[in-house]
Amino acid sequence: MKRNRTELSRNKNVEDFQMRDDLITTLKKRFTTYGYKQVRTSTLEFYDMYSDITGTINKDEMVKVIDTSGKVLVLRPDVTIPITRITAANQNSNALNQRLFYVLDVFRQTGGTPNQKESTQAGVEFFGENTPEIDSEVIMLAIHTLKDLGFKNFKIEIGHAGFFKDLIQQASLTEQELELLQNLIQSKNMAEIEIFLDGLSIDSEWKSAIETIPMLYGEPATVIQQAEKIIRSSKMQHVLHNLIDVYEVLKDYGVNDDVIFNLGLINNMDYYTGVIFQGFVGKVGQPVLMGGRYDHLGEQFNHAMPAIGFAFEVDYLLQAIRQQGLSEPSSQSVDIIIYYTKEKQREALIAAYKLRNNDYQVLTFAEASISPKPIPAACIARFEKEQNLFAGRNNTARMFSDTKELTSLILANREDF
Repeated sequence: MKRNRTELSRNKNVEDFQMRDDLITTLKKRFTTYGYKQVRTSTLEFYDMYSDITGTINKDEMVKVIDTSGKVLVLRPDVTIPITRITAANQNSNALNQRLFYVLDVFRQTGGTPNQKESTQAGVEFFGENTPEIDSEVIMLAIHTLKDLGFKNFKIEIGHAGFFKDLIQQASLTEQELELLQNLIQSKNMAEIEIFLDGLSIDSEWKSAIETIPMLYGEPATVIQQAEKIIRSSKMQHVLHNLIDVYEVLKDYGVNDDVIFNLGLINNMDYYTGVIFQGFVGKVGQPVLMGGRYDHLGEQFNHAMPAIGFAFEVDYLLQAIRQQGLSEPSSQSVDIIIYYTKEKQREALIAAYKLRNNDYQVLTFAEASISPKPIPAACIARFEKEQNLFAGRNNTARMFSDTKELTSLILANREDF
């Protein structure tokens, strides 16, 4: 019984890895069709690179190590920062319209999941332009990829980093007060928001506008009408127009039913500068993707360049795929199994080599060896002393004389693959 459980566990691990590999292949294929090229960054980076960048990674969440010279290194906690640094440093290349994608592990230690320090992210970064067309194309890429994975019940929430930021500037909050208010708005805790605002020295009109922020969620046209009522500056008006422009392009893509507006989406205010978005799929409580525009990050590497990107959380995608039954059972069948006698060993092994060279999956077994556990196969070939026999899944045995004839029989039975 213990052996059976161990074997089941091993098979489960193989299936999980195959599912992950298939998922990543789908992501990479879609990213490539939008013109993105794959890059990678170092797993170990100098701690100073992250600690000196403001408004990004919580330093307490970094996994730190000390090298032999005493320098502090960190396991890569983020991919956007090193990719931005590399792009900014490569000023001799054309930084405009740089489309880059990655599939890399990131390492963070958070209070919520202390035993889960490693996760895989698959994301894209676009450098060089700040236009509604680029913003909508990046969001469209996220939507297109979710459709590729078979998700029917998903939504992309779109907000803007500038809307709340411009509104709250008049309140003159401390850093701690701002962080608390952001958390309350994110959780839509209306009762606590009201209590918090009552303790501030701002007029009732501003309080009412701030209280409205968490409710600016839902169908874009409705949110736009509601948002127009609390606009208090030309900057806020510009932000709203920017969101409208992005939405108009998404409508031309034909995906307006897949997006909603969420002007209460205000995390990472120091990191993002424009459109921000996150994606949810059914039965998963956490966003499976997050992204947005971060036009000022390159300036911290002495090279200004507009940028926008997003990252999928691969583990969350896998969880959703399993829960929604979107994964097809991976076939344990091979293309062909070749059995051979000692007299036909050379002939059989040459045939196996030629078939593998044509991308067939082939297993070989000497007849005299211990009989393997039954393995599903589309075809079976037997190189026996007196004759060579071939059998497909649904066919009676047929004789063949050489590899060329064997290949013809395999092709004739390709519907079994």
